[in-house]
Amino acid sequence: QVQLVESGGGSVQAGDSLRLSCTASARTFSVYGMGWFRQAPGKEREFVSSIRWSGGNTYYADSVKGRFTISRDIAKKAVYLQMNSLKPEDTAVYYCATQTVGASNYNVWGQGTQVTVSS
Repeated sequence: QVQLVESGGGSVQAGDSLRLSCTASARTFSVYGMGWFRQAPGKEREFVSSIRWSGGNTYYADSVKGRFTISRDIAKKAVYLQMNSLKPEDTAVYYCATQTVGASNYNVWGQGTQVTVSS
């Protein structure tokens, strides 16, 4: 069974940076893509960024373009989210997710890591 473990969250000041990491516990599954989502208090979960495993195409929400960078380590089945120029509105629980080959959508989710940005 695949499990995703996130790390790297924390409390920072506006303008600071954080790097989130997400690693899959099992190596024996095929990844179509991995992504990051976030959910702020009282709001619905929203897409942040994703990366295709083959080819490395990346996608970003408009709200984070130019500030966040997603990357992957194929050998480690890991995905990272470098977050720069953080804003208070980036405060949320960040979730890592993977879409395995054959799945129609993201089908494995991590437990989430809290990111808090104060002004």
